[in-house]
Amino acid sequence: MLFDDATLRKLNQLTLVAARIRAGGIQGDRRSTRRGSSVEFADYRNYSPGDDLRRLDWNIYARLERPFIKLFEEEQDLAVTILLDGSGSMSWGQGELNKFDYARRLAAGLGAAALSGGDQLSVALLRDGRVAADAGPMRGPAVLARLFRFLETLTPGGATDLNGSLRQAAIKPRRPGLAILISDLLAPQGYESGLRELLGRSYEVVLLHLLAPDELDPELAGDLQLVDIETGQGQDVSLDGGLRSLYRQRAQAWLGAVQADCRKRGIRYLHLNTRRPWDQALLLEMRQAGIVK
Repeated sequence: MLFDDATLRKLNQLTLVAARIRAGGIQGDRRSTRRGSSVEFADYRNYSPGDDLRRLDWNIYARLERPFIKLFEEEQDLAVTILLDGSGSMSWGQGELNKFDYARRLAAGLGAAALSGGDQLSVALLRDGRVAADAGPMRGPAVLARLFRFLETLTPGGATDLNGSLRQAAIKPRRPGLAILISDLLAPQGYESGLRELLGRSYEVVLLHLLAPDELDPELAGDLQLVDIETGQGQDVSLDGGLRSLYRQRAQAWLGAVQADCRKRGIRYLHLNTRRPWDQALLLEMRQAGIVK
């Protein structure tokens, strides 16, 4: 179990925000933002296990002692795809600062919000230039335990090839919708062409850029050999205050360049640091960024 009951209740109150909603196969809990579409009450249907209780008509229930769900015209469900970077670099950090454990909790929380809102959810693990594991599509709060079990089985490892993994994820036979990528973006070949592939397939993309504190400001000094966590290759370096200061400047410049590129492409971007508790990232930072509400 990734969350306690109190945290899960808070997550179930969240709704993922999408600027563009593609028509779904069934009626969902999300109202269309298309100009001129109707969001008026349309009909009732019988309650089914897993339905959002916020849609229950309690007045009808009080009179008839039978549960009915209210339906609205032009309501659409959203297809949500969570793409989790499972490369070796994501295994960095100890305890609560471990990037992959942090990313799994973010995926679980966003998945819980999608399922409680009636959205269609898929989750994919990206490793070695491919989709190494996936689950879904799934729908409804009743499958939340299945989502948690899947996430708990995942482990990071292998090399980073985000472009290859994202291309494979983009051509999967699933309905385009909201794609949420959780990654450190530490990919030697970059990530841009993979994101272009998602955008070209009509996905709306959110990028959660996750890094550990010492990746932005390493607490190192002296003569060292740095070893690549994915390839095992070493590099001898001599670190002093000036070189550390230059590293911090270039790290911040990189973050700014990624954010600017996302803004240009219409991708919603949020930089996250594992120093901040994951629940604050979900309940505060993502709400402020307009990713959830």
